[in-house]
Amino acid sequence: MESLAEVVRRIVASRWKSVLFGAISISVFLLAWHGFSTYLNDNDIGYAKYIPYPMDVAEAFFDSFVTPDPGPELLMGDHVIASLKRVFLGFCLALLIALPAGLLMGSMKPAEQLGMPIVEIFRPIPPLAWIPIMLVVFGFLWGPVMIVFLGIFFPILLNVMFGVASIDQPLIDAARTLGAKRRHIFLKVMLPFTLPYLITGIKVGLGIGWMCIVAAEMIGSYGGGVGYYIWSSLETGRIAYMFAGMVVIALLGMLTTGIAGQAEKRLYKWMGMK
Repeated sequence: MESLAEVVRRIVASRWKSVLFGAISISVFLLAWHGFSTYLNDNDIGYAKYIPYPMDVAEAFFDSFVTPDPGPELLMGDHVIASLKRVFLGFCLALLIALPAGLLMGSMKPAEQLGMPIVEIFRPIPPLAWIPIMLVVFGFLWGPVMIVFLGIFFPILLNVMFGVASIDQPLIDAARTLGAKRRHIFLKVMLPFTLPYLITGIKVGLGIGWMCIVAAEMIGSYGGGVGYYIWSSLETGRIAYMFAGMVVIALLGMLTTGIAGQAEKRLYKWMGMK
């Protein structure tokens, strides 16, 4: 079994160009950030305190995991777990409803004609506009979950619908000619063909889901959350800690998108597609 160091070396060796360019990109960004903070402080610009140095944010980032915040006295790890639970529940609920609905609406014209008017009414409404009513109806525990659900639901639904509608009819006709039943057509034709569209919908939806959870937790949440941490840090003047919370959200978004990408590869391999 490979050690962690061997795994890291293998990944770096196989993707050294991506690692190099990524390191250069991040370094340039951090240097520009440091230079901008220096300019603001040297010229005594009024809002300089709201743009802390990168090192101050890095220190706050690590300190947030060992020092409780002044509000509910929770560590950053506790806030991360709270946000992850909400995003996970909202994602599962969205996938559970959007996947079968997308398959049905994409493959059956009557279902599309019934469902699309409702979808087109609610889809343009930003999920954040639903925060007040969701918090009132579902409370501070489940309200943020429902906001995440709304953010993830439509990308999955529409991508699955598009995937099903893009299937070449000759493929389905050929399967029927060979004696495939509806169940086999679904498992062997529709599902594999739609899978890339589903994964795309999941990746887009997760990005929106993290935006939604931060906004929902800023307005109201039960049991903490990274969005709550960011807002409370701003209110208490802990600006570097506010930026640290933003870094955590970025890392969590990258993590969940990366997991979706790995799941995509495993599904392709399991289904013999790659």
